Amino acid sequence: MAAPEYVPITRDQQPRRGLGLPPARSWVAGRPGELGAAQPEGPMLGNPGPDQGYALKLARGFAPRLELGGVTLDDAIEGCLGVALHRASIFGRAPVVHDLDIAFRVWGFLGDAPAGLVALRGPLFQAASHHYVDQRAIVDLVPESTLRSTHQEVARRFPAEWQALLGLEAGGATAA
Repeated sequence: MAAPEYVPITRDQQPRRGLGLPPARSWVAGRPGELGAAQPEGPMLGNPGPDQGYALKLARGFAPRLELGGVTLDDAIEGCLGVALHRASIFGRAPVVHDLDIAFRVWGFLGDAPAGLVALRGPLFQAASHHYVDQRAIVDLVPESTLRSTHQEVARRFPAEWQALLGLEAGGATAA
């Protein structure tokens, strides 16, 4: 509690003023683990973005609605998680439910999956929850034009245009 103005105080009782700090020295990222301002890009490096762990919580909310068709729940979630995170990173934001909606929809896990898509995704998603290389292959199959579409646009185009949404030719491309 502050003392009234008429109460005399000595110099020792007054609040201390801290010493002024010198200005900060310049700094550059020079150690091997410091990336600096530029994020490296290339195969197998993923797509960085803020709060990516939140996508796991959102993905678990989709679990009761997913039609797996021979794929395990963990493989479906892990395979589609990278697609959703890639979409979120394109827009420079944290993942939202629409990112996961697009990811699960283009791979046919939200229903109405054509037989050709089920046959294509079977080997791709097999054990995807255990293999990062397989997860990256799943992400790389979905073109950026699909990821930049709204979730309503993807829902309107699926299942009739599933090959176009995955960047495959209608002539029946297959996955390796």
